[in-house]
Amino acid sequence: MPPKPARAWQRMLSGRRLDLLDPTPMDVEIEDIAHGLAFVARWNGQTHGDFAYTVAEHSLLVEALYRRMYPRAPVRWQLAALLHDAPEYVIGDMISPVKAAIGASYGELDARLTTAIHIRFGLPAALPASIKKQIKRADRVSAWMEAVQIAGFTETEANGFFGRPDKALTEGLAITLRPPREVRDDFTARHAALLAQC
Repeated sequence: MPPKPARAWQRMLSGRRLDLLDPTPMDVEIEDIAHGLAFVARWNGQTHGDFAYTVAEHSLLVEALYRRMYPRAPVRWQLAALLHDAPEYVIGDMISPVKAAIGASYGELDARLTTAIHIRFGLPAALPASIKKQIKRADRVSAWMEAVQIAGFTETEANGFFGRPDKALTEGLAITLRPPREVRDDFTARHAALLAQC
């Protein structure tokens, strides 16, 4: 008898059953995304503080930076910035060296999940290349801030990896590590506010 195929779906707290090989927009719920991202640590958990710096907190920062960098951008691209790492609610956050070691399969899974998430919330399945680049720029500024403020990098090291951001972009923004529940609630609230404006 052939071996039983491995399970490729995950049950979410909402009760949804998300098929990782063929995710559908109908099985995507913002509460599941917010909860998952609020418990996924960035930097493999190697950050200072009493709480992990989570993907949900990072996503909120990227969206805030995106608004500063592109103040005339339509609200739907702000929503795309907030959701830029949303697939990590299922697949977790992997540092770049691990992604490189895994290879193309990671990117394929990420792309399938991204498509389902985008369609679920009224975004194009694939973002325009120009918008992806803009969000990536905000993501790099966020990574620089995280590296210097909580991950133990010197500014010189962070500049080498992520580039030195314009000080005006980061002025008044500070990373504060918070309990997952607070971050989850803020992520969900920001998502609702953006969706209401789309």
